[in-house]
Amino acid sequence: MSKPDSKLDKYAQRDRLGLWGTGDNEVVGSLSGFTRLLDKRYSKGLAFTHEERQQLGIHGMLPYVVREPSEQVEHCRALLARLDQDLDKYMYLISLSERNERLFYNVLSSDIAYMMPLVYTPTVGLACQRYSLIHQNAKGMFISIKDKGHIYDVLKNWPETDVRAIVVTDGERILGLGDLGANGMGIPVGKLSLYTALAGIKPSQCLPITLDVGTNTESILEDPLYIGLRERRATGDLYDEFIDEFMHACVRRFGQNCLIQFEDFANANAFRLLSKYRDSFCTFNDDIQGTASVAVAGLLASLKIKKTQLKDNTLLFLGAGEAALGIANLCLMAMKVEGLTEEEAKARIWMVDRCRYIIKIHPDTYRCFLCSRGVITRDRPKGGLTEHKLHFAQLHEPIDTLAEAVRKVRPNVLIGAAAQGGAFNQEILELMADINETPIIFALSNPTSKAECTAEEAYTYTKGRCIFASGSPFAPVTYNNKKFYPGQGNNSYIFPGVALGVLCAGMLNIPEQVFLVAAERLAELVSKDDLAKGSLYPPLSSIVSCSMAIAERIVEYAYKNGLATVRPEPVNKLAFIKAQMYDLDYPRSVPATYKM
Repeated sequence: MSKPDSKLDKYAQRDRLGLWGTGDNEVVGSLSGFTRLLDKRYSKGLAFTHEERQQLGIHGMLPYVVREPSEQVEHCRALLARLDQDLDKYMYLISLSERNERLFYNVLSSDIAYMMPLVYTPTVGLACQRYSLIHQNAKGMFISIKDKGHIYDVLKNWPETDVRAIVVTDGERILGLGDLGANGMGIPVGKLSLYTALAGIKPSQCLPITLDVGTNTESILEDPLYIGLRERRATGDLYDEFIDEFMHACVRRFGQNCLIQFEDFANANAFRLLSKYRDSFCTFNDDIQGTASVAVAGLLASLKIKKTQLKDNTLLFLGAGEAALGIANLCLMAMKVEGLTEEEAKARIWMVDRCRYIIKIHPDTYRCFLCSRGVITRDRPKGGLTEHKLHFAQLHEPIDTLAEAVRKVRPNVLIGAAAQGGAFNQEILELMADINETPIIFALSNPTSKAECTAEEAYTYTKGRCIFASGSPFAPVTYNNKKFYPGQGNNSYIFPGVALGVLCAGMLNIPEQVFLVAAERLAELVSKDDLAKGSLYPPLSSIVSCSMAIAERIVEYAYKNGLATVRPEPVNKLAFIKAQMYDLDYPRSVPATYKM
């Protein structure tokens, strides 16, 4: 009986439900002075006091000066200001995160509205495109298809055993940039940086993972600096078995309540994997569900201006991929909550989808082209109807173009999620303004170059009458002497708070209703002042408070619906959540002493 039985071992339940405050599960005496000096998790840099330096045996290893944390942040900001290119700023911040973890998060927190685009969209898109070139430090785990059959053993190599949140990608659909293979690691790394910066989830409990199953992008396969597997993508049963082994290995290593967030998988795999694992694992897909939640929050906020309900509007989507279908499904759920039947709600949701094809225009050059299949209707001659698209297929004669769809459907809300820059042209925007006194225009695609229109174009061509939100940040726009502050419908308003609430409650799966709960709570946080200046979201400077408010609502939902496993139920849920969050202050480096 003392010998482990590998056949039985996989059936043993594993869980880590203990909730720890920052530093509670550290053994102070196990850390040497050099570990505290050199390990990013414990380092204070020049903030070590003279007393600490002497007691730790690192005196002389640092210059004489002792800096306050605020002075360290100012120094880092000064270094950032010297860099002209956003990619250089990204590289500096990533390097800082590997030297001094707490200082990195203090720098992010010093001006989250400025820093967030540097560590995530849009800069992370450029970073992913050049990831093999700029790769310097080991970040996260790369698990390749060659590791199939041994994924659990690979996960055991990660130095932390108390992992609560994993963000995983296979790199096939990075933002609107396509198949970047192992270069997609920038997305899980950036996402988990925001888990900590925006929701206080401890960085030691976060694990970014790239599943390297190859890439079909020729230019990447031929790149001599490419860090990934130089093979065509694995597909079919081989791919499915690999993903299934990964999911079960994560639970075996880190527990059933370990959150696994899917990120930037191709459309077909994203929907299929979410459907397969959502009921038996603690998992969600931010591209589908997070995007949907933040978009619906913006819609609910915009309807405060129009003084209508969602069910009173007709929605037209450009795009029928992960983001668009996710938004449409959550809108459907919200309309049903407002009293419509499913069929009545579907009649108010119209979608125009597009297909992509790649042409070789030079021996070393390929170009991606988009063509419209038109509005999704039943028995559409152009085909291309997947199971998920058929869910929103209308009984209508074929409509081939977006402009024709706007004329015939006469939508109140136009939502772009097709990653086609400039698709909402002057004709489209003017049509929306002719149909509606106050048209709602959402250009949600990332990065900025893929946005369906700019904020300036939206306000100009609708004569300043539209309600506008975007996926990428846009500067304020002045039209007819009125200044508009366009809201950025960034998923970062949603996924950190959702993750924080799920982890604090110990949820073992995440129902779709959670994302509607999050959207409703975010919409409640939009003030009259925000709406008056044209923004459908709270200021980015308040995003940590938004995350806590969303987490509190989700914890309440979890206990009310029997989904929470943490016992006893906390009386003051907000205080309970705050007690689990990462402490940005440097801890003592030596134990406190007392008289005996």
